[in-house]
Amino acid sequence: MSEISTKPYLLRAIYEWCTDSGYTPHIAVKVDAATTVPMEYVRKGEIVLNISYGATSGLKMDNDAVHFKARFNGVSREIYIPVNNVLAIYANENGQGMAFEVEAAPAEAPAPAARPPVEMAPPTLAAVPSEEPATTEPDGGDEPPKKGGRPTLTRVK
Repeated sequence: MSEISTKPYLLRAIYEWCTDSGYTPHIAVKVDAATTVPMEYVRKGEIVLNISYGATSGLKMDNDAVHFKARFNGVSREIYIPVNNVLAIYANENGQGMAFEVEAAPAEAPAPAARPPVEMAPPTLAAVPSEEPATTEPDGGDEPPKKGGRPTLTRVK
């Protein structure tokens, strides 16, 4: 009996944590022939999608795939992402989440002969410095440092 992957369970757990905490869950996806996403938004073979309740319709996170409907430029599109293609899931507001290694495609789906396979390092999450320096009150108040700019997920290779 083959071992069941923990990845879909972790995706659902981080999604639930984001929504319970009032954060906006996003997923970073490796796009290939098995994914159905709007190709005009794909950059460097990857796409980041907002999977919050307000941004999706009929979101279903199975053990095999994440699928839902979402609007892009006012047009409803069907999105299908195999769990194996999910690079990361994180809260957009603070960047907290989890990154995953993308597993190789199943053996029954051979790679196209025109393109040789490309070796990629597994993705990692890294802190992105704020554009504004963190500030604190001069008297050592209890307020946390202020942050500037919008948080981003940086993939380090």
